[in-house]
Amino acid sequence: MERLIVRGGRRLHGTVRVAGNKNAAGPALAATLLSDEPVRLRNLPGIGDVGVFIELLRGLGVEIEPAAEDELVVSAARVTSGRVDAQLGRRIRMSLLVAGPLLARLGHAELPPPGGDVIGRRRIDTHLLALQALGAKVDPSRDGYRLSAGRLHGADILLDEMSVTATENVLLAAVLADGRTVIRNAASEPHVQDLCALLSAMGAHIDGIGTNCLVVDGVERLHGADFAIGPDYLEVGSFIGLAAVTHSALRIADCRPDQHGMTRIMFNRLGVDWRVDGNDIVVPEDQQLAVVDDQGQAVPKIDDAPWPGFPADLISIATVIATQARGAVLIHEKLYESRLFFVDRLIAMGARIVLCDPHRAVVIGPSPLYGQALVSPDIRAGMALLIAALCADGESVIDNVHQIDRGYERIEERLLGLGADVRRA
Repeated sequence: MERLIVRGGRRLHGTVRVAGNKNAAGPALAATLLSDEPVRLRNLPGIGDVGVFIELLRGLGVEIEPAAEDELVVSAARVTSGRVDAQLGRRIRMSLLVAGPLLARLGHAELPPPGGDVIGRRRIDTHLLALQALGAKVDPSRDGYRLSAGRLHGADILLDEMSVTATENVLLAAVLADGRTVIRNAASEPHVQDLCALLSAMGAHIDGIGTNCLVVDGVERLHGADFAIGPDYLEVGSFIGLAAVTHSALRIADCRPDQHGMTRIMFNRLGVDWRVDGNDIVVPEDQQLAVVDDQGQAVPKIDDAPWPGFPADLISIATVIATQARGAVLIHEKLYESRLFFVDRLIAMGARIVLCDPHRAVVIGPSPLYGQALVSPDIRAGMALLIAALCADGESVIDNVHQIDRGYERIEERLLGLGADVRRA
């Protein structure tokens, strides 16, 4: 079991380039199942979850060859199986994303229960209901789900929740379905928009991209494409938080600053700001972190919401920033009932946090943090603990580091390039 050994308290400096969007990579790879022509995917992040998904696709008969450091050429001309390997499927949440394209391409799919972060109940009912609306039959069991269909047909679908992966699954099925599909209450996150852009490049007809109502007119077939995945906006938010709590000056290069409007609003409430320089975000050093009270000196809150709201995956990062900001703030995580449980590690480091219930915590800062033995429970909490360790006094040892590796590419190598004292053991 690998671990990270971190000595905190050092200022960082320099330029960091973010990896491709983890949450766009899975849908893009799944989309290659829809064509018998090669698809070149560029700017793929070299992270654990993507590696597992690649092996899963190979198990279905997909040919995948490296073309460059962050590029793959994917050919699904000879997909031989609709059965997902149970061990691989249970390791990642994105294994769900092959359901839609396998139904469209083969007419059947067999999936184990999906894996992913343990941050509370993560229902898949929305996926199944939407695929049923397109004509799929779902046969659930303890071992997973068997799906079958003849020719899929378009439908007017109202998703019962604004689920990102359910929106993506319906898109992946609907592009080859007969007729028109309308997806209402659709998610519109950057990675959903990336998937729409890739499918369009492959010949799909999709209107309403970037909105909560997508209109898909099915086509007979899709062709190959050459597509670059966008930067990971969650990684951008993580590096902004890192710069703020370590009082460091960092330039985050080629990061689509226009995607960070709500992150800026929420981080501003903690005293964090930055400037935009072209396609870069520049975080200045020595920011005076202080909570900005609501009118009437009311305690403000940091809360998550579907896009363009504040991303749920940045709640953990915001919580660490709040430990270093003067004042009190309410952290309200609305989506997952276990995500905030990582705050007990921050409390052990010296943070003053009251966990009110599974969804809410009050953070009073600033609190000096001290190095501790830590365990990463999931991707985002793991990165948050790494950020806390980098601003803490003394040495921290972070176990279960593979959780961080699942979502952050070569993290210690990039941190070393910024002047951090971190090593893997």
